[in-house]
Amino acid sequence: MDARRNLPDGRPRARGLGLPFAANCGVHNAITDVPGVEVGFTTLIEGEGDLVIGEGPVRTGVTAILPRGHTEELPPVWAAMFSLNGNGEMTGSHWINEAGYFTGPICITNTHGIGAVHEASTRWMLKQYGVAFGEYAWALPVVAETCDAHLNDMNGFHVRPEHVVAALDGARGGPLVEGSVGGGTGMICYEFKGGTGTASRTVELAGGAYTVGALVQANHGLRDWLQVCGAPVGKHLTDNLLWPREHGSIIAVIGTDVPLLPIQLQRLARRISIGIGRAGTPSGNNSGDIFLAFSTANPQPEGKGGARALRRLDFVPHEALDPVFNAVVESVDEAVINALVAAEDMTGRDGHFVASIDHAALQEVMARYGQAAI
Repeated sequence: MDARRNLPDGRPRARGLGLPFAANCGVHNAITDVPGVEVGFTTLIEGEGDLVIGEGPVRTGVTAILPRGHTEELPPVWAAMFSLNGNGEMTGSHWINEAGYFTGPICITNTHGIGAVHEASTRWMLKQYGVAFGEYAWALPVVAETCDAHLNDMNGFHVRPEHVVAALDGARGGPLVEGSVGGGTGMICYEFKGGTGTASRTVELAGGAYTVGALVQANHGLRDWLQVCGAPVGKHLTDNLLWPREHGSIIAVIGTDVPLLPIQLQRLARRISIGIGRAGTPSGNNSGDIFLAFSTANPQPEGKGGARALRRLDFVPHEALDPVFNAVVESVDEAVINALVAAEDMTGRDGHFVASIDHAALQEVMARYGQAAI
């Protein structure tokens, strides 16, 4: 099975429907095409009917990204973040802005799960990297969120430490599931069922071959805005609309093995904005559109060589970055559409129903605009 076109269970991804995305994706068309990156999910789907706070229905979960996989060392990951619209949360971002790096995992969940996921991630880091921390442990995990309250008993705090640990311990490389999984379980995108999506691009620069990978938790946008590969899909697929104004969010993470300085990673993080904009969102007032970019190049365990020792970083020149910028934009755009294509109909709290995008109807619209399915 071609992981670029199909999910592990055989269902189509965007390319499997013939949507004309660029050919230069990685072998899995996922953030895990970046060497060493691993991703895990815990998906919580329980109960039906009327909302009873604390009991359900539950439609939520947690997504865990390990930029360097499972390792006992604690090398920093060079990074930068960008907030296009700040109606949301990403913990650890102040230190990333200050120092240009972070250590440990990235987790994504629902808005009210931030506290539980942060504590569980910290405990996991203390156990995983205890020796590397030394005498005074200092853990500041990255945890981000979007709101799943339309489908989920978000005030019931159903994401618990064991769910976070399961996602972290279960993180693996290779092809990934998408749609209503992990932190994306209860999310809505352009008034269709949304959730988790991923994609990647390969680039050649500075004499080497590199990968740029994206993972998004897509919970944003109004139907009328939706464009797919330039076709105004949302203006044609108008059934099962949900609300008159936008009030969602999107978290997007870019990983790469291109050797970059933190200031260059900030330039990548800003261009995630263009990637999500390709599908139509203007980044609404109520949307938390918060982005992170990291590079796995230049691994240097903290403390190695002494606190005062000189460090050296490899990095590509600014003039070589245009292919990387394009890879960011393209992979983020495709990741959003992959989330839409993979998601399935869901009924959540109080009988709230969110329809998935109809594959045949999508292909029909694309053909009408000269983007015919292959």
